[in-house]
Amino acid sequence: MSASPRPAAGQSPARRYRARQTRTQWLRRLSQLVFVGVILSAAVTHNLATMDGTTPSIDALCPFGGFETLWTWISSGGSFVPKTHLSNLVLALGLLIAVLVSGGAFCGWVCPFGALQDALNWIRARMRLPEMHVPNWLDRVLRYGRYVVLGLILYKTAASVTLMFADIDPYRTIFSLEWLFNFNPTEHLTAYVVAGVVLGLSLVIERAWCRYLCPLGGAISLLGNLSLLRIRRSSDGCKSCSLCERPCPVKLNVATVQTVSSDCIGCLACVQACPRHDTLDVQLAPTWWPWRQRPAAKQPAGD
Repeated sequence: MSASPRPAAGQSPARRYRARQTRTQWLRRLSQLVFVGVILSAAVTHNLATMDGTTPSIDALCPFGGFETLWTWISSGGSFVPKTHLSNLVLALGLLIAVLVSGGAFCGWVCPFGALQDALNWIRARMRLPEMHVPNWLDRVLRYGRYVVLGLILYKTAASVTLMFADIDPYRTIFSLEWLFNFNPTEHLTAYVVAGVVLGLSLVIERAWCRYLCPLGGAISLLGNLSLLRIRRSSDGCKSCSLCERPCPVKLNVATVQTVSSDCIGCLACVQACPRHDTLDVQLAPTWWPWRQRPAAKQPAGD
């Protein structure tokens, strides 16, 4: 994709709007690259350290670790589950605030694993590989998998006071870079297999991990129902073309709903794709706010 030229003053509002949305997508990609770079830099530094404990691993930079260790930290008066640190709680608190404000934007703008899946989808498209489309009824069922995984992990972590999921977490397996610095198929075979299966699925099913198995994504989706900013659709301006649904990475129903699902990752691709610039909009309109619905726009006489 080439950068759009700066819109001229005489361009229509719709054209200027789409130009801004294109710049938004470039900013999103840049944001993803920055956070991928931060995580990979931390992983390389940790693996090259000559003394244990002198540099943090990527475990200390994971907000989900904060959710996992929270109960232990409260019940024990300040102790943490092994492999977690105060930084995990700080990141979890920061993520909680971000979700309550902007929903799942963390998944679309920050998460390195989300960026990796976007890259896999780009590779699939460039290689002209077929994309596997999951039937709507099956997609709805499979999305509950995130909550099942989330519940199991929190239960097992609280019961055993260990990060039960860390040894097979595909995010940790891939981005810790231990497979590059200390490849050990005997000890980590299960982790490698899980990571390989997830990457393979994400190559043929866009954002498969995010949609069906990610426990952090499940937690964000639940909390996202309380978020202040939501993408809303004006039925008055919508012409039911469904163009907004085609670029959605997590395959949400956008064209027929009033408020987009809390599964939204905030990429704004649907807003960019809409041919009518005032139909899809990010609004300060939480679903629990009784005055959230803006008045319908009056159509000019003769339209």
